[in-house]
Amino acid sequence: MEEWIFQVTAVALPAILAITLHEAAHGFVAWRLGDDTAYRLGRVTFNPIRHIDPFGTVLLPALMYFTTGFVFGWAKPVPVNFARLDHPRRDMVWVALAGPGTNFLLAVASAVIWRLVNPENSYIELWIRSAAEVSVLVNVILMVFNLIPLPPLDGGRVAVGILPDVLAVPLAKLERFGLLILMAAFFLLPMLGRQIGMDLSVMHWVLGPPVDAVIDFIRVLTGND
Repeated sequence: MEEWIFQVTAVALPAILAITLHEAAHGFVAWRLGDDTAYRLGRVTFNPIRHIDPFGTVLLPALMYFTTGFVFGWAKPVPVNFARLDHPRRDMVWVALAGPGTNFLLAVASAVIWRLVNPENSYIELWIRSAAEVSVLVNVILMVFNLIPLPPLDGGRVAVGILPDVLAVPLAKLERFGLLILMAAFFLLPMLGRQIGMDLSVMHWVLGPPVDAVIDFIRVLTGND
């Protein structure tokens, strides 16, 4: 039981913080740039409880980590009325980047903590190092995944904000189908591939190299071996 609690908490707590602070950052930046929708609803807070979706924030990430090694999840979306931003198209980009930016900072902070603690000193420091290691992985994966240039992901909103209208308008129209496209690409295609004996794991093709590159960059940045 003690080992089970150790593993679950070392995975669940970093995952919850990564997902919920990602959403809180969207609300905070939107509030500072003119839209107080999230603020009025009490969602501009770094209290994870206000953002937790029991299934998407806790159960699914933990289940996927222990079964696939990949972490996927979501918090309750923070409402943003882009039309109320001071400069809607430009500020939409900053609001979108706030989430992945927060994940990057959390990953760097976790890498620093990982380096500072010595797991041989105590059981607590062993837990801290394990949680920090998970935090780096979870935050980097969330950052890279959310930067995929497909609405409603953050990368899609960034692309819509910076591309010329001839490209931005058709891309924006994909938002209603974005999650269906992602679910099909990341889950249905691998299932189909197993049936026909082919490797159709798009998740690894899309996320693998960028995740490895960001983790290597964080190691250099923080001086970790």
